[in-house]
Amino acid sequence: MLWTILAIVVSGLGAAGIAMLLRKLTRNRLPKWIIPAFGGLGMLSYQIYYEYSWFDHQLQRQPTESVLVASETGEVFWRPWTFFWPMTTAFTVLDSKSLQRQDANGTSVAAFNLYRFEKQHIDRVSHQAHLLNCTTAELLPLDEQKKPQLDQLKVVAKDDALYRQVCQ
Repeated sequence: MLWTILAIVVSGLGAAGIAMLLRKLTRNRLPKWIIPAFGGLGMLSYQIYYEYSWFDHQLQRQPTESVLVASETGEVFWRPWTFFWPMTTAFTVLDSKSLQRQDANGTSVAAFNLYRFEKQHIDRVSHQAHLLNCTTAELLPLDEQKKPQLDQLKVVAKDDALYRQVCQ
């Protein structure tokens, strides 16, 4: 977060410096207000770039055994450009290293960990163990003691990326 703030300030100062250079090159014919306007636009431009590159940057930081299974885009009213170009606000990766498949009584069950990354003022990461019944496509989250949370059982589509990665 500190490096992001520093980068925003530096981009604002750089853009204001460009405006000062433009004023000097035009022998001060450009108005003085162009300097803070360029500074503000420079800071806003970097912030927009940072928000839209967050997803790619976070995905590149994941280990090679991580597989992207879902992503969410969203709009925020104080970022009006997101209504035209929604930005990725969260994504989920499968830790394929933790994947364990077992066949019992004609039913294939897989156990694995999912990691969810959310873009907030400070990035948030959460992980949870899951069971997926490949025969019925039922996804069951597990708590910290590896006990099933039956009230959160849900059925996933067989063409879902998570189902394809775990069961095929």
